[in-house]
Amino acid sequence: MCIAVQNLPAATPSEISELSRCSVVFLPADPARGGSVAFWNADRSAPPAAAAGAVEELSVALPHDHGIELVGVPALVLPVRQALPVLTRARAHAQAHPAAAFWGTATVLALQFVACGRLLPGLTPADHDAWRAGPLRPEDLQRVRDLAAAMPPAAHAVPLDGAGPPRLPDPEQLLRAFLDAVADTLPRSPAAALAAGGTAFAAHRPQHVPEHRAWAADVAAGHDAGVRISLRVEVPGLAAATSDDDTGLAFRAVLQMHSVSDPTLVADAARVWADTSPSTRSFGPRARMDALLALRRAARAWPPLAPLLSATVPDAVELADDEVAELLGEGARRLAAAGVEVHWPRELARKLTARAVIGPPDDGTRDDGRDEDHKARSTAFSDAPSFLSADALLAFNWGFALGDRQLTREELDRLAEASRPVVRLRDQWVLVDPEEVRRAREQQDRKVTPIDALSAVLTGSTEVDGRRVEVRPTGWLATLRERLADPEGMEPVGQPAALAATLRDYQLRGLNWLARMTSLGLGGCLADDMGLGKTITLIALHLHRQTDEASAGPTLVVCPTSLMGNWQREIEKFAPGCPVRRFHGGRRSLEDLSDGEFVLTTYGTMRLDAEQLAGTQWGMVVADEAQHVKNPYSATARQLRTIGGHARVALTGTPVENNLSELWAILDWTTPGLLGRLGTFRSRYAQAVEGGQDPAAAERLAKLVRPFLLRRRKTDPGIAPELPPKTETDRAVTLTPEQAGLYEAVVRETLAEISGAEGFERRGLIVKLLTGLKQICNHPAQFLKEEHPRIAGRSGKLDLLDELLDTILAEGASVLVFTQYVRMARLIEQHLTSRGVPSQLLHGGTPVAEREAMVNRFQEGQAPVFLLSLKAAGTGLNLTRAGHVVHYDRWWNPAVEAQATDRAYRIGQTQPVQVHRIVAEGTIEDRIADMLLRKRALADAVLGSGEAALTELTDAELADLVELRGGEGR
Repeated sequence: MCIAVQNLPAATPSEISELSRCSVVFLPADPARGGSVAFWNADRSAPPAAAAGAVEELSVALPHDHGIELVGVPALVLPVRQALPVLTRARAHAQAHPAAAFWGTATVLALQFVACGRLLPGLTPADHDAWRAGPLRPEDLQRVRDLAAAMPPAAHAVPLDGAGPPRLPDPEQLLRAFLDAVADTLPRSPAAALAAGGTAFAAHRPQHVPEHRAWAADVAAGHDAGVRISLRVEVPGLAAATSDDDTGLAFRAVLQMHSVSDPTLVADAARVWADTSPSTRSFGPRARMDALLALRRAARAWPPLAPLLSATVPDAVELADDEVAELLGEGARRLAAAGVEVHWPRELARKLTARAVIGPPDDGTRDDGRDEDHKARSTAFSDAPSFLSADALLAFNWGFALGDRQLTREELDRLAEASRPVVRLRDQWVLVDPEEVRRAREQQDRKVTPIDALSAVLTGSTEVDGRRVEVRPTGWLATLRERLADPEGMEPVGQPAALAATLRDYQLRGLNWLARMTSLGLGGCLADDMGLGKTITLIALHLHRQTDEASAGPTLVVCPTSLMGNWQREIEKFAPGCPVRRFHGGRRSLEDLSDGEFVLTTYGTMRLDAEQLAGTQWGMVVADEAQHVKNPYSATARQLRTIGGHARVALTGTPVENNLSELWAILDWTTPGLLGRLGTFRSRYAQAVEGGQDPAAAERLAKLVRPFLLRRRKTDPGIAPELPPKTETDRAVTLTPEQAGLYEAVVRETLAEISGAEGFERRGLIVKLLTGLKQICNHPAQFLKEEHPRIAGRSGKLDLLDELLDTILAEGASVLVFTQYVRMARLIEQHLTSRGVPSQLLHGGTPVAEREAMVNRFQEGQAPVFLLSLKAAGTGLNLTRAGHVVHYDRWWNPAVEAQATDRAYRIGQTQPVQVHRIVAEGTIEDRIADMLLRKRALADAVLGSGEAALTELTDAELADLVELRGGEGR
């Protein structure tokens, strides 16, 4: 039942969904890539058709009153290559058949093996080329066995061919055959023959290559045979050697054999060759041949083993000192790559560890980093630079320890100058890698900048010559780490006397943290949720810094235009008498600037007048809504970096909107150099963290970032207990017949264009499609750009908005209505005017003075319906009069929507807040809503990049995303 796999179209998303509900069984073949996957229904109905396969009659074993019976069922048979995307999605399908879910899990396991390079070449019994899954480690074999034990009956319901009663395949053997089929299928791409230099092991058609049998067996030796080998190093007379004279010590490597199927079965090769006991005979008749093949591979990796190949019994080989030294380092690494482990005597201490010691000369602190004398440490901290400048340098030295005991300089010198790899230290023999000691001595004179040193001590490790080593700080650097690691243990600064307000506990903690960071010459990012009072905390910090001559000076606040009025009002309210000016407009000036003054400017003005602003000695520079500089290559970010100050503070509720590079941009401004260069940061942290590939990288990044970013949420215990409850509701609406017709027509026409486009043209068409569909869901008049539209009765969303507003206004409440489209906001405004509903509209083109007047009118209850453009009004506004928030359309990022909601749900809100999100049922909005719901928990970590990510979808995935499903029309 083998089907050719070349040039077969992939199953469509709808076909995949239907096939996931079918029972599934794997049908092996020879060669393995000729295997296929059959989909069938237990009720014997015809399975869904798919262009990639053929429907055939399949004999399966089904339960019967007295056992099982063989019945013929129609089955869709797909080649393995075409079945893989179906099975991977079936694994996560909510209504997947247990057999489909099982083979979906098996597919993921097979793909993991292939992705890890677990592929070995081999030949079929007919001498055809074939790949197979391997080498499989003991833990891999256990995963295979555990999965096979969970195989449901339907997943192996096709009996084996042969005479006699029906016999079902063994689950583990069938699963191994499937893993081999995937391994034999995936490497055979159109370009594989070019990479392989021929068609063998590259072409889809079977290649008869008996001449490759010896080569394939040799490649697999030591990896996929019935046995594997290891070396046990012995040092006869070591226990009796008590003096420093090591001339009598000799080393020998004994060859050991391990059973792959039974990890507990281990024996010396000499005993297996003698075959003197039942345990050695348990290795099987091929044990010697497998061991010799593995030994041949090991000898190529490490030549000192070559004499064993010519020995009558490959038992052991004597090792010279230089060979022992090599076996401690590069030799062991090469043998490990060949699948051979090296075991050393327990009597030899090999716990010699190296760590980097960074900082000024040690001041009597113990090796564990704790103080012998706290006063001495405090004095050492007074020598710290006020700002960790790149031109200052710190010593980078190496410290060695034997177990938990630090070695002296004399002992280190003895290790480095030893003529043998085994040295007597502190009444015990120590095995050392001379190359390791040599590298350490070469690093003794290395210097690092304080900011690089701080990065290393915060993460606890650094990279040296491609290897990660532990780091221990000394002097003031150790004290700095302690203070950053325990901000709560620092002496609080207290609320400034000049502040005309009482800070909440968490705001006071934020002030203490900011004061400590800025006093240490470091910057910080206050990333509290919107509405928790970042502005008043920063005002308190400014007042606190004016009490110390060393930190006093004017504060520059760079913020969006819409927030300048709010900043001025807050400063005048909470710091009365503190001078404040706006550096904005045609008459802007910095003349007669006083030390304690606030200067407010916008990002646009800062970009134009960066040179003038950079000429002023600022006590502190503040970037409010710092996500505006998340692109480090933008003109805004580059100009902001030219403006110096004694301290830099970033304020933002969303430190990461799309990817970790945005976090780098913010923290590299507040504390330049902390995270290294952007390219290094991307490769060392961001790619590993965003891809979920390296949990250790995520933990190192958290340790590095945590001291410089203070993040509190409204939902955190004790943060804002006075906030009322918030209820969020997704409200689904049905498209009108007009909307449904427009939607389907645009999908059909644009997908046809996209199928023939490439590159930027294709991406542009996808963005156009997504935007058009969202506009149709809003209102046909918005998509059609009608000049004098008929508004009522044409949109399911607008009808629901009318119902919501009728209820809200009848209760005497106020509401915010957000939309990302100004044109849609104008249509709603026109519609509400025709209904006699008072409203006002704020968008990006609204002048600053008018924005402030509109906020005041709303807060005073004069305009109960406030229509707002999401991007222009999603940050900085205090609109606590609203008890309801309506999101008329969905943004691609839940963090942006949350910021908009926080215009109402913030400190000062006394009434419960209800959030209504309107979603057009069965449309792209429905799928986006599901996606955002899954991503909401990740909103403060790594988010997708919205439309930009969707432009990379395949045609099939895109069709699945935008397809109109049910509920359309009324």
